[in-house]
Amino acid sequence: MGSDRSSQSCGGSEAPDAADGAGAEAEVPQPGLFASPGFLRLWIAQVVSSFGDWIGLLAILVVANRVGGDQPGAAITLVITARILPGFFLASAGGIIVDRFNRKRLLVVCDIVRASVLLTIPFIDSVWALVLASLALELATSLWSPAKEAIVPNIVPARHLTAANSLGMVAAYGTFFVGGLAFAGMAKLGAAFGWTDVGQVEMALVVDSATFLVAAVLIATLPLAPHVTAAHRRRDTGRRIDWSQGFRDLREGWDFIFLSPQVRAVLVGLSTGMIAGGMLIPLSVVFNDEILGAGSAGHSTILVVMGVGAGVGVSLVTLLQSIATRRSERTGSEPLGRARQFVTSLFVAGAALGFAATISISLVAYAAVLILGVAAGAVYVTGVTLLHENVEEVLRGRIFAAMFTLVRFFVLVGMAMGGFLSDGFNWLFDELFDNRIALGDWELALPGVRGALWLGSLLMLLAGALAALSLRSKRGAGRRAPQSAGTAEDTT
Repeated sequence: MGSDRSSQSCGGSEAPDAADGAGAEAEVPQPGLFASPGFLRLWIAQVVSSFGDWIGLLAILVVANRVGGDQPGAAITLVITARILPGFFLASAGGIIVDRFNRKRLLVVCDIVRASVLLTIPFIDSVWALVLASLALELATSLWSPAKEAIVPNIVPARHLTAANSLGMVAAYGTFFVGGLAFAGMAKLGAAFGWTDVGQVEMALVVDSATFLVAAVLIATLPLAPHVTAAHRRRDTGRRIDWSQGFRDLREGWDFIFLSPQVRAVLVGLSTGMIAGGMLIPLSVVFNDEILGAGSAGHSTILVVMGVGAGVGVSLVTLLQSIATRRSERTGSEPLGRARQFVTSLFVAGAALGFAATISISLVAYAAVLILGVAAGAVYVTGVTLLHENVEEVLRGRIFAAMFTLVRFFVLVGMAMGGFLSDGFNWLFDELFDNRIALGDWELALPGVRGALWLGSLLMLLAGALAALSLRSKRGAGRRAPQSAGTAEDTT
């Protein structure tokens, strides 16, 4: 656990021969990330299941459109809502489950549940049955995601955590395009065989189910020891369910969030910054029309550029951390501070969004959006790595469940607020400035979308400031796992 790291870094002075031995060890090439026992299997499992998940989502939307009858739009909305709501209301309980039960078994069971539910969808002929199936899928996913994050530090050395999280982000989101192409390819293949839409969707759902079963087999072979401590077992020997203990577990998780500077900084920074990120998604359409005059083609360009930037950011932060780690091992100096990277990336993202909102030249605005994507990718990967490094194993499920919930919630808040803020700023700028500011020959148009994006930029800068203040705070510094969770000596 975390105490092992601290004992290594605070060992005091050593004998010269020990120092020489340490120097000799530093010169030995360290094994790469994929040499870590189990990581390759875990990453392939995530790639396979994410690939299938995107295919399944597209197939479920087609089924919703089919069973929706005269109101397909309402059916699709209900299905999407069913994929969102469980994460809000059950995330904290899910975090407790992840921390109280064998995580490897939990991952396998969740994959089997998802595979089984997907196989029932071809037989569904009503909207409400499809909504229930979507709820079941989301419940399994809301347990799978924090459980997967909780086991990463157990199978990946600390020096490779950044690279592992970068690859995890690629697996989760980079497979969207591949899944979309695969779904379209299966539709073409079905059409070539003379199948109807029903047959094409069935094929997609069977493929999706198979991907989850493959992931379950891979995860079942991971070299993971149970993380549940002897203290947990002694506490849970009774046959009756101790509901009060569940509430105590929940309180322990939130106490740790409020008292740990690193965890507090990551969750506050990500949550506040995601409001602005969510606003950009719907407002990019209006921004292209009213500021850049690029139309729908420009809208897709902005999303692609931001996605490419995020990929570059993930790769860049991984490369920088790898270089810093090798330099640290070679020279004995302190590695590049991840907390500083996290805060700096938030400030860069806020500044890039503000600049993009101000500029009316398409190429310059796209360049600013690219920088925004680079910074956003760095923020996410660095933030997740900070949590891996600073959260005790017995609390990881609750902390990552809270993170996923907050990120999702504030992205949706930003998406919902964006249009209203744009209209509100449009009215305000019309009343105050007649929607334009002129200084001599220079003139700047002031549509409402520009004001909304400026506000989003300020929110990202605020996120950076709040994260920096949290990291500088002495409150909760050195906070470890609560005593009721057990100690390293108790771990089996």
